[in-house]
Amino acid sequence: MLELIAVIFGVASVLLASKTNILVFPIGLVSTAIFVYLLWKWQLFGDMFINAYYTIMSIYGWVNWSKSKKDKEYKQYQDHIHPTGQQKNQISTSVNTQHTIEVTHLNAKDIPILTALATATIAFVAGVYYFRPVINNGFSFDGATLGLHLFTWVDYTDMLTTALFLMAMWLMARRKIEHWILWIIADAISVPLYFYKGLTFTALQYVVFTFIAIWAYYEWQRRYRLQSHPAYA
Repeated sequence: MLELIAVIFGVASVLLASKTNILVFPIGLVSTAIFVYLLWKWQLFGDMFINAYYTIMSIYGWVNWSKSKKDKEYKQYQDHIHPTGQQKNQISTSVNTQHTIEVTHLNAKDIPILTALATATIAFVAGVYYFRPVINNGFSFDGATLGLHLFTWVDYTDMLTTALFLMAMWLMARRKIEHWILWIIADAISVPLYFYKGLTFTALQYVVFTFIAIWAYYEWQRRYRLQSHPAYA
């Protein structure tokens, strides 16, 4: 039941994200908090780390999107008070009158941060799986066997998807269009992974996520074009 509730809130949050609705963050927080609890019980530590990170980044994204919304509303207010000739023609067709969150593209300054985030994530999750025998042994080294030879394909896949999801969440909080590309790749990989783990509801959630992410990518691209050329809105 908890898994199903988390899935429902998760799908709702992705739909809100596709519409650049700031409610994506409080709704998403409900889903990630539940999954942190469930994944700890299931001993899926990489997935649990993802959702714990989501919780933190949701708070950051909430603050960042709120700031962007206030900045844009203030700019629109100033344009209405002191409009230029071009702005007068654009006021009635101004983009994002109901959606005031501006979206942006990835730039060169984002690459080092993404690289560091991916490297740190893979190293952290690898470390968790390396010490998994100790964790499963009540955090005791007595009788625990460690080694890379104990890693399975599921562990390596989990490392990859964890890195992709964390990069995507950071880009989403920064309102970058390209975060949807990372969601598409990671969601598609997660579908068979969760079916294999026996988490059927979660696997179906990622099927839905994949299709929503594809649609949302084109939706954000459209919004970017409209906010750049509001006369065409």
